[in-house]
Amino acid sequence: MATKTLKAQAAQITDMLRKDHKKVKGLFKKFEKTDNAQEKQEILDTILTELEIHAELEEKIIYPAIRPKINDEDLMDEAIEEHHVVHSVIGELKKMKPAAERYDAKVTVLGELCKHHIKEEEEEMLPKAEKRDINWDRLYEQVMKRKDQLMEKAGLSSNNGSPTNSKARKKK
Repeated sequence: MATKTLKAQAAQITDMLRKDHKKVKGLFKKFEKTDNAQEKQEILDTILTELEIHAELEEKIIYPAIRPKINDEDLMDEAIEEHHVVHSVIGELKKMKPAAERYDAKVTVLGELCKHHIKEEEEEMLPKAEKRDINWDRLYEQVMKRKDQLMEKAGLSSNNGSPTNSKARKKK
């Protein structure tokens, strides 16, 4: 029986991350195309929920698993700091309504922050991690278990991220 390459072993995690990234970028594009305030709020609620779930998975499970393996402290520190800024902007947006001054600008900045973070993650961090001997199967199990819990808590289906109730984001 042939042993899977490290990249093939990592694919479950890296493909999931790339899929999440693509989904969020698509939601930002959808937000930009609408002028309807209610639609903007619904799209933004979904974006914020998706980002919060994704960030928790990275911060609590993925980054701690890959950090000691990729030997790039600067890259990992920058990723954590980018998350910190994203969390800050998310907090501000949760307090705003679509009619608020600078609402659209703040969403645009959040989108740009995310695009920058995604680019570094997909072009630098993930390729480095894919070459490292990490227990990818165990990591995938941990990530998917936590993702399912977070999606359920947020009232989302873990299959496609569609709301399973009338409110995509629950107040904490």
